[in-house]
Amino acid sequence: MIGVYLLLGSNLGDRVGYLEQATDLISKDVGAILRLSSIYETQSWGKTDEPDYLNQVIYLETDLPAGTILEKILGIENKMGRIRQVKWGSRIIDIDILFYGEHTINQPGLIIPHPELHHRLFTLAPLDELIPNFMHPVLGKQIFELKSELKSDLHVKKL
Repeated sequence: MIGVYLLLGSNLGDRVGYLEQATDLISKDVGAILRLSSIYETQSWGKTDEPDYLNQVIYLETDLPAGTILEKILGIENKMGRIRQVKWGSRIIDIDILFYGEHTINQPGLIIPHPELHHRLFTLAPLDELIPNFMHPVLGKQIFELKSELKSDLHVKKL
């Protein structure tokens, strides 16, 4: 079994309900969820004129390869009704693979650790809650260090 960290996000409709639905589907299709961060409300990032997001990190264990996890989470997004129209646009649900154990993967369509996580307070805040001392396998810094070094004026609030 391998430990996997996923980031969930939603900024449309019943945001809490969509996070819960995604968590249920992930536990059925991907692996047993062992820990969940608090939910954080976050200003829209990338496309800043969109509604605020709710974000949460979940930790699960699975025996699935990373590519299969990606296929399954994309399927969950589709099942839940995600429509991809505009980059960084509003969405019912977004699911990103942050870490796959301590592995690094760089393939077309799949880069792990997530290549932007160290630039995003809405990712680092829930990760810091769950695994502050986890060493980023590429950057060689612990999560709490990455969070403390990040210069961001993005509003991220724990609910």
